[in-house]
Amino acid sequence: MNKKMTFEEAMTKLNEIVGRMESGNESLETSLSLFEEGSALAAFCYGKLQNAEQKIKQITEMKEAGGEKDA
Repeated sequence: MNKKMTFEEAMTKLNEIVGRMESGNESLETSLSLFEEGSALAAFCYGKLQNAEQKIKQITEMKEAGGEKDA
């Protein structure tokens, strides 16, 4: 997996993998490979979401702290 991949690209690829696996047309070997790739993509997306959530918390806390000083 490309570390420079965006969240949106990873989600698109993950959705493609899910679709292929749900189709039931893949061999066991291919399904295992897809599952492994999908798991890595899911972890990547989760990490991106965690980072975004942390940034939002920091911005919110800074805004609240600034608002208290102005009051």
